[in-house]
Amino acid sequence: MLVRLRAQRRSLLVLVYGVSLVLALLTTASLSLIVGQHISASALDGTVSADRSLFHAFAGRTLSAAELEGVPTTAAREVQIRSELAALVTRDDGILQLKIHSNRGDVLFSDRAGLDGASDVANPSLASAIATAHVVANLETADANDAATVGAPAGSFLLEEYLPILDAQGGVSAVFEVYRDATPIVAAADAGRRDVLLVTLAATLVLAVLLHMIFHAAQRRLASQTDALMESHRRDALTGLLNHGTAVALLAGRIEDARTSGGAVGVALVDIDNFRLLNDSHGHLAGDATLRQVAASLHLELSADTILGRYGPDELIVVSAPGHANDLEPAIERLRDRLADLHVQFGNSERLPLTISAGICFSPNDGEAATELLSVATVTLGEAKASGGNGIRVAQAEAKELRSAERGSFDVLVGLVIAVDTKDRYTKRHSEDVARYATFLADRVNADPDLRRTIGLAGLLHDVGKIGIPDAILRKPAALSADEYEIVKQHVALGDAIVRDLPDLDVVRAGIRHHHERWDGTGYLAGLAGSEIPMIARILSVADAFSAMTTTRPYRKALSVGESLTRLEDAAGTQLDPELVRAFVTGIETAADAPLPGDGRGVASGDGRLWTPRTRVA
Repeated sequence: MLVRLRAQRRSLLVLVYGVSLVLALLTTASLSLIVGQHISASALDGTVSADRSLFHAFAGRTLSAAELEGVPTTAAREVQIRSELAALVTRDDGILQLKIHSNRGDVLFSDRAGLDGASDVANPSLASAIATAHVVANLETADANDAATVGAPAGSFLLEEYLPILDAQGGVSAVFEVYRDATPIVAAADAGRRDVLLVTLAATLVLAVLLHMIFHAAQRRLASQTDALMESHRRDALTGLLNHGTAVALLAGRIEDARTSGGAVGVALVDIDNFRLLNDSHGHLAGDATLRQVAASLHLELSADTILGRYGPDELIVVSAPGHANDLEPAIERLRDRLADLHVQFGNSERLPLTISAGICFSPNDGEAATELLSVATVTLGEAKASGGNGIRVAQAEAKELRSAERGSFDVLVGLVIAVDTKDRYTKRHSEDVARYATFLADRVNADPDLRRTIGLAGLLHDVGKIGIPDAILRKPAALSADEYEIVKQHVALGDAIVRDLPDLDVVRAGIRHHHERWDGTGYLAGLAGSEIPMIARILSVADAFSAMTTTRPYRKALSVGESLTRLEDAAGTQLDPELVRAFVTGIETAADAPLPGDGRGVASGDGRLWTPRTRVA
């Protein structure tokens, strides 16, 4: 269709170009003809006007009123007048013959003997000049008779003039009949016509070149606009990526090609975490800017042959380049790493992190049609998002992981940790970090092994109550309102209620319920102060504060370790136990085995892992 449209447009432009040239040529010819006629008329009018002045002056100077009225004169006078007329003919090379007619039409005088006395009343031009007192001039081609009587060569141009001489009352007293060789006049007019024709032809040639350039530029511009129009039907207006329909159609074609060649096709659905909450908190312009930034970052990690499109409001689709299906997962990983170094900020908001979740699958293992692959990728993406975001899951690998989790879910504590992970990936990672930092601090204050193990378990479960906090509040990419903060504060009570029926967990419950109490007594929920706060809760408070500051959240970017330690010291004596803060800060700054953000998720000790799933907790 596009080829046919371009051919039709090209034919139309050629037709317009041809019509324009024809009109230009017709205009040139018409202009040349009209100008030539004007030149000829002007030349003849000028000649006639000059002759009229000449012979009026001659009549007034040479002839008397009686002679003009036809009163007979002497033969000598006739010879004198004829001589003077002949002198006029001789002096002006263009005049061939002169006659002076009375107002009755007979010839009074002429430049040649034998013409005097002849009557010419039948001459219509003479009769018109006498009757109207107006000049009559005729341009004609001389014939044989003119050649014999006037002396004009046959075929030459002859100007015949009848110039009335008026008396004092305005009546015609006599008429000068002048025969003039008009060939030079016509030649001058033809030369002028030729010059006009040459100039207009040159202008037409220039116009033709300009029209060619204009139409050629118009052709290119129209072609570009057509391509842009066709491309706009394939592209998403906001991100410039392929739209949903185009991306899916190209995916189907790539699957068919891979089926023929025996290769694989990788498909990834990439979702921007907390996108709806970002829109609700900061407006759609913020969401649009975030979407464009993620799309631009993804472009940097993909080859030119990779299909990249906008699949949904906050979802992008990526289809691997031919023969490079195995490169898809590393590219998405690189995207996640790249986004970790970026942030967005809107108005007075904190620097907000950018994270994505992705579900990846491959043909033919996960499906042999586009709809099958997209269905598997959608399910896999949903599982990645259910874990709190910032996760990348591959369909086959994820299935094995889930089966493993199902086999181990007999342990109640494993079930609780999996529930936290499913609710919010950040909460689960944060809990693991708190467990690491808390056990490290327990070692710094020489806690006994049993307490150390209990502290590690309490760190894993200290935020388990967030299972009951609504997602819109838990993942809000902005500061919480007062009412929302009151809801979040209830997670400690909810967590205590969740674990209270498990055996031998009194110390863990104390850590869960009181880890948000403050040293100065202004914390929640009980408002305990100083040593009233259980030791396990005070240790968890330090670890929780350090983890919160060094971890990227939906509403702000992580702080550096140095700045976080400084803020811990600032909070000593108000929010946190000063002795525990001192021990923790010193340990982080000096200990060789000090746990740092991003170190990993399980800190080994002399008695094995941080925690081990069991059917009963000792």
